[in-house]
Order: sequence, then structure tokens, then C-alpha cells
Amino acid sequence: MSELAVPAERRVSSVELFFDLVFVFAFTQVTTLWLEHATWGGLGRGLLVLLVLWWVWASFAWLTNTADADTDLVLVVMLFATAGLFVAAFAVPDVFDAHRLTFGIALFVVDIAFVGLYALVSRETPDQLAAVYRMSRTVVPGAALILAASFTPEQFRPLLWAVAFLVGFFGPNIGGVGGWRVQPAHFAERHGLILIIAIGESLGAIGFGARSTVLSAGVIAAAVLGLVVAASFWLAYFDYASGEIERAVAARRGAQRTALARDVYSYFHFPMVVGVLLFAFAMRTTLVHVDSPLPVIPALALCCGSALYLLAFIGLRWRVSQTFGYGRPIAAAALGLLTLLGISAPALVTLAAVAAVWLGLHAYELIWWHEARARRRAQIRVG
Repeated sequence: MSELAVPAERRVSSVELFFDLVFVFAFTQVTTLWLEHATWGGLGRGLLVLLVLWWVWASFAWLTNTADADTDLVLVVMLFATAGLFVAAFAVPDVFDAHRLTFGIALFVVDIAFVGLYALVSRETPDQLAAVYRMSRTVVPGAALILAASFTPEQFRPLLWAVAFLVGFFGPNIGGVGGWRVQPAHFAERHGLILIIAIGESLGAIGFGARSTVLSAGVIAAAVLGLVVAASFWLAYFDYASGEIERAVAARRGAQRTALARDVYSYFHFPMVVGVLLFAFAMRTTLVHVDSPLPVIPALALCCGSALYLLAFIGLRWRVSQTFGYGRPIAAAALGLLTLLGISAPALVTLAAVAAVWLGLHAYELIWWHEARARRRAQIRVG
């Protein structure tokens, strides 16, 4: 085994946490892009940026799951990648226009560093090294497409970004999951932390939104309701689901564990993050329009952000157990329908309705899953 690899499970390292802090800024930049371009096109471009950012973050999550971040080489490359992503994040608000080349170069350099370090970490593990080489045949061309989009006419750039994401993110699956390794506890902690970062962005959005207007009773009420929704994001994941997801992955072995970890973490955690960030963007608009209906895009984000978050759990549950449940599908449908209320009723009323659906879901789950939650907490105390 390479001295750059870790032999057993361990906690998330401080350099990984520092790396993730860049995404606090990157997520803020995406919400800024949506605020400045609150159109269907702006919404789509922001989602494309999030797709690419997630692609990079998820790639490094797999790398640091097997790399020893305390070694000098891994530490240096991680800090280098952090700097590159920080530069890329600066370019996000104008990523399809004035700063497209800056983003493209930064992303390409970071991806090359990622592939190179992964190869070094895997050099004494032949099957993993072969997997890294397979991955490089799609990851590097994907990053090159982002860079190439900088030199194409404006109308073709989003299309090239979409193709680049599909190639870079899903391309490594062409050769199967053989060779990859997963340490469940570290992987679970890492993905929980990025979700906390996204939820933190929603809290920051509430604060920035409140600063942009008079602190009236309506604004204070909206801020409190926004906190209720943000807390609901946290409760829906960390109170019970996160531990069950980790145990499901840990119970598998070999290729089955790798495939399940890829699906439940790399795939289904992304819509959770997007849902939280859509809500964060919507709160910035809601707090300055508490007494009037929202425009269509912010109304959609306010209601469907929460719906998307719950839909991720529905897909995740199906992947693990081939069941859907009742509470979260019903709540997701109700939240989606509230978009009609958002474009016709005052924003404060719509936000209150979103919070009410969340509270109803929590009440149902606290009662229905009471015994399972009690067992889960008992296991945590024993552990």
C-alpha cells in the first residue's frame, strides 16, 4: 500500500474542511448569479455551475476517502486545488461571459491535479490505479470541454457545459466500479459536512436578505420561518437518515458497496444541496417582498427547493430498500403545489405554508418513527 493511502477508517481531516470552505464562497456566488439573473436562463446557468462544482467536489471526496491527508504531498496538492477552486468561484457570477476563461483554466488545472494525485495515491494498488486511468479518460476531456466552451459563441456555451458534466461525472461508470474503494464512516461524514455548508448558506441568505430591507415585523416573521425551514433540512437528514444511509453502505462489500456509495452519496446528495441553495436564493427575494407575491422563479425556488430536497430522499430510499414510504412523497408533492400560492399570495404567506408542510412532516415522522429513532440514539450512545 502506498504511504499516501490510508489503511483504515478515520475522521475528516482539517485540510478537507479547509477545502470545503471554498464551497461556502462558491455557493454564495451561485445564489448571487441567480439574484442578478432571475430568469429561466439564469436559473439554468446557475444549475449548470452547481453541477460542475459538485462534480469537482465529489471527485475530491472519493480521492480523500483513500488518501492520507496528513502526508506532505497530499496536503500540498489539496491546498493547490483549494486555491484553484477559490479563483474559479470568483468567476461564477459571470462564468458564461466575461470570466468564462478564468473559470475554465482554473477548473482544468484543478482536475489535472486531482487525477495526478489520485494516480500517485493508487500506484501500489493495481486495480485502483487502473480505475484512475479509466476515469482520467473522461474527467480530463470533460474539463477540457469547459475550457473549450470559453472560445465558442455564447449560445453554445451552456450546451458544452452540459456535455462536459455528463462526460466527466458519469463517464467513469463506463468501465464499471471495479478498483474503487470506499470507507463508509469517512464518506458519510464528508457528505454530511457539505450539506451543513449548504444549510449554512441558507442561514447566511436570511441574514443578507434581512439587511437589504427595513427590519419590520413581517421581515422578522419571515426570518424566523426561514430558520424553521433551514432547521427542517437539518432534521430531515441528521436526526435519523444519515446514520441509516451510512449503515446501508457499510453493510455491503466490494463492488456492491462502491456502487451504493456512488449512488446514495455522489448522486442523491447533489439534489439535496441544490434544494437548499434554491431555498437560500428564494429567501433573499422573500425578505424584501414579504407583503407581495413572488416572481415565478423565486416562488419556484422557495417551494420546489424543499420539494427537491425531499425527492432526493425518495430516490435514495428506493435505491437502498426498493420502497418509497408515504410521508416524504406526500410532503414533496404538497410543497411543489405551493408554487401556485407563491405567485398569487404574499411571500410571507407562502413561506409560512412551506414551513407548515415541513412541521407536519416532522410531526408525522416523530410519531411514526419514534421507536426506530430511539434505537438509533441508543446505538449512538453505546458506540
